[in-house]
Amino acid sequence: MNVDGFSQQIEKLRSQVQELLQCNVTKPNSQEIVIEAFEELNIAMEELLIASEELKITRAVVERERQRYQDLFEFAPDGYLVTNITGSIQEANRAAATLLGVHQKYLVGKPLILFIAQQHRQSFRSHMNSLQQIVNWEINLQPRGGMPFPASVKASVVYDLGEKEIGWRWLLCDISKRKQAEEMLRQAYGELEIRVAERTAELVKANQKLLTEITERKRAESQLLHLAFHDELTGLPNRAAFMKRLRHALNYSKRHLNYLLAVLFIDLDRFKLINDSLGHLSGDQLLLATASRLELCVRSIDTAARLGGDEFTILLEGIQDVSDAIRVAERIEQEMALPFELDGQEVFITASIGIALSSTVDYENPEDLLRDADRAMYQAKVLGRAHYELFNSDMYANTLTRLKLETDLRRAIERLEFQVYYQPIVSLTSGSILGFEALLRWQHPERGLLNPADFIPLAEETGLIFSIGNWALHEACRQMQAWRVCHRSNLPKKISVNLSLKQFYQPGLIEQIGQILHSTGLDAGTLMLEITESVIVENGDKAATLLLQLQQMGIELSIDDFGTGYSSLSRLYNFPISVLKIDRSFISSIGASSRNLEIIEIIVTLAHKLGVDVLAEGVETKEQLALLRNLSCEYGQGHFFSVPLNSSAAETLIMENPQW
Repeated sequence: MNVDGFSQQIEKLRSQVQELLQCNVTKPNSQEIVIEAFEELNIAMEELLIASEELKITRAVVERERQRYQDLFEFAPDGYLVTNITGSIQEANRAAATLLGVHQKYLVGKPLILFIAQQHRQSFRSHMNSLQQIVNWEINLQPRGGMPFPASVKASVVYDLGEKEIGWRWLLCDISKRKQAEEMLRQAYGELEIRVAERTAELVKANQKLLTEITERKRAESQLLHLAFHDELTGLPNRAAFMKRLRHALNYSKRHLNYLLAVLFIDLDRFKLINDSLGHLSGDQLLLATASRLELCVRSIDTAARLGGDEFTILLEGIQDVSDAIRVAERIEQEMALPFELDGQEVFITASIGIALSSTVDYENPEDLLRDADRAMYQAKVLGRAHYELFNSDMYANTLTRLKLETDLRRAIERLEFQVYYQPIVSLTSGSILGFEALLRWQHPERGLLNPADFIPLAEETGLIFSIGNWALHEACRQMQAWRVCHRSNLPKKISVNLSLKQFYQPGLIEQIGQILHSTGLDAGTLMLEITESVIVENGDKAATLLLQLQQMGIELSIDDFGTGYSSLSRLYNFPISVLKIDRSFISSIGASSRNLEIIEIIVTLAHKLGVDVLAEGVETKEQLALLRNLSCEYGQGHFFSVPLNSSAAETLIMENPQW
């Protein structure tokens, strides 16, 4: 029960007590009523005391809340104001006083509009006249004695208990820093826009450059792709493109049994002579002209390609029979028979053509078909050049034989099936052994002992000659050094080893020979290297350089099979040659006619004039030996002295020390 309720109840009881007192005398039980009323009055008084205590507590709570509100009001970081309905300040906290630049007490009673910047007062009045609810806006405040600054203003209406407007509450916040930050942000945004614009321009420029580079790269890639599958000089498809097309055509022929194709392998005859004599520029012009003529000889579905050098190929697809391929070959021969004009000079050249049909053999790989066309072309060259040859079953059988021989040759290297035989070289002056020529043999597991003529051409063609020749040279030097250590009384002075054309021009030849001499311990002066005339005819300047280097190492050099090549004694004068070996074909007929004897005499005489010793190969009889001695020939070699011997038999011969 609240205090007002207690007061009304007490007043009611008081009235009842007075009524009872007035009628006390008239009513017999009035005393009991009075007592009851007083009891109710006492109860009400007790309740009033309790209510009074509760009220006291409530007032204390209210006071604490008021003080808490006052503290919040006073120490709030933002400015708080309370104005009456006319806008006069009734209350202000410290923050508001600080913002407005005056003492807190000075603010009370002052119109708030005095602290509004002049340019915002009109809008401030408009807001106050229309203020009905909580509003927010920004204006400039004018502190006393200070500069205007931007502020955020929040206002709300204050009502009394009767819901009547009696004033406003104001929340003032200094937003100078926020405005500065916004200005800085705006400036930064402006700068950012400028930078973005500049960067965008740079990116556009870079993008243009990138597009240009991409275009150039695509063009370069297209060019590289073209170069990857086309010959740079003639523009024809190259080996890679030709093999790709041939593989596709061969696979198609396997799926379509009646589909026939042919490969023509074309090699220009005497191209090297023209290229060397007229120069590489003329040679390139000739290749270009040849490519143009070949394209005239084929259909649009056919492929003409340049494999490299003076080798061309043609793929004929979907032909009816072999006659179609022959007609193309004959037309090529007709075109090639016409003169070529190179820098105003007419040149004639022919071509050797090999033809291989897909029906000849059940080809699995395009390389095999191309190989057989190549075989047929070489056959055309052997048979006189300037015509075509068709690959047939006999050639196929020969090819299989060569393939088997190549396989066996490779295995022979792994299994060390080679042997070195030694044929003595005899001094015709003393009649004793001067040294030996190392001759390579192959102990074939099925065919027995093979001579070099049976396998050396294939070894040179396949490149196996390098490993075989290196082994032979090392073995000959090793064996010679072993003999020189064991047989000092009958000491052999020379070991002669053959070098083929490919061996002679292989890279690192000088270093390889030096390493072999070092590893075997053989003195360089003991070694003599034999080369054929073709070595110096092939590349005279390079040959002279290499021969001079070998001579400077102390190695002696000889020309083997002299008289069978195209060199002359006058040409040999330019090379550091020590010994000239006359071919056995001259020696075998030395007694048959005086003409052969005169030729040998001329060779010996001119060789001696050049300071070169002479060795006669193929000495078979005493009569031949006597004639050679009469001609003052220094050395002899042949079956008259000894057949080629294995190392054990040769060592026995050294110990016997025969004299002739």
